[in-house]
Amino acid sequence: MAKTIFYHAGCPVCVSAEHDILQLLEAGNVEIVHLGEDNSRVEEAEAKGVKSVPALITPNGNVLHINFGANLSDLKS
Repeated sequence: MAKTIFYHAGCPVCVSAEHDILQLLEAGNVEIVHLGEDNSRVEEAEAKGVKSVPALITPNGNVLHINFGANLSDLKS
């Protein structure tokens, strides 16, 4: 079974959303990707349809944009 992926940039909005996501989902079922620390995965997130972070990718590939922390384009180096 595919994991849920949570992309974020480390901003206060993203960190708050991360805490909430981990309360809702078992930690072993969600991969946390901090794009501010690992911007090599920005293109991967973009290819999956992420436009802004925080965003959650469901195991079915649906993109759920949560609140607004940063545009994905702001994280490109």
